[in-house]
Amino acid sequence: MSDPIITFPLFGDAFRLDFPSYFTVFGWKVHWYGVIIAIGFLLAVIYAMKRAPQFGLTEDGIIDLLLCGVIPAVVCARAYYVIFEWDSYKDNFWSVFQIWNGGLAIYGGVIGCVIGILIYSKVKKVKKTPVLDIVSLGLLIGQAVGRWGNFTNREAMSERLTGAAASLPWRMGLVTEAGTYYYHPCFLYESLWNIIGFILLHFYSKKRKYDGQIFLMYLVWYGLGRVWIEGLRSDSLYIPGTNLRVSQIIALLCIIVGGILLIYNQVSKHHEPEEMWVNRDKVKEPEPAAELSVTDDEFDEELSDAFRMLSHKDEDSAFSPFIDDPPEDEDESGGNDKE
Repeated sequence: MSDPIITFPLFGDAFRLDFPSYFTVFGWKVHWYGVIIAIGFLLAVIYAMKRAPQFGLTEDGIIDLLLCGVIPAVVCARAYYVIFEWDSYKDNFWSVFQIWNGGLAIYGGVIGCVIGILIYSKVKKVKKTPVLDIVSLGLLIGQAVGRWGNFTNREAMSERLTGAAASLPWRMGLVTEAGTYYYHPCFLYESLWNIIGFILLHFYSKKRKYDGQIFLMYLVWYGLGRVWIEGLRSDSLYIPGTNLRVSQIIALLCIIVGGILLIYNQVSKHHEPEEMWVNRDKVKEPEPAAELSVTDDEFDEELSDAFRMLSHKDEDSAFSPFIDDPPEDEDESGGNDKE
């Protein structure tokens, strides 16, 4: 069965996107999903390398971080999805590895990314909170772009719109053999939400008060959007045996934990600029007291002056009152005056 045709009535009935979810190169299928995710990843890396010095990091450090973080992020993103969608994979184990067909969970990727950051920080002896800050900004870029991979796969949409909702100006239509059905373009909602979040956090990060603040704000911002958008989707992952959407539960936890930590740092802690990793080299150690040094010539001169004072050779010396005056009947030569 071919991929459904995509329509957006907002742009007119003649606007129809009829393209497959992949293209071929030398006979090999290359899925747009993977290409778009790669583009989002590349943009996030370029941004992180550009801003690395502002977080006390280096471009080489970002490259090292990629080596530590990418593999855990991809593995956890896939594992997260497969665990909660096991019925779709249990009869064909090898399909677990076919990530180009879709099936990467954002929160799984975030968990894997944090694991990679902890490994990197431990090995490189780098403070982990500024790394979390810059990575969270990169995640917003990657998530905003990567959601368009869901668009090419006809994923991340709402339940079929009926009634008044079906007339929403921004609705997205899928034309199938059974007819045209309209949905909320949830991928678009989340992409726009992430773009707005990135712009806000990008500018705020330049005046952040402490390391880790941007990461906490990311958790709250993305969580708020995900709680709402996830409730519209028809392809959510559920906790087995329940009607609870996994991503909504995790998003709520992120909002609560991130919000509490932000309030705690705002109300109960006082952060100094020099505590930030980027300012670590600007904190100067107190200079040692200058040692008093006296040259040999200066020492000999001072010693000679002391002896002159003690021997009363310097008549104007401050010590002269304590030296016996010569007898009045002696002349300057030391003899007695004759009558």
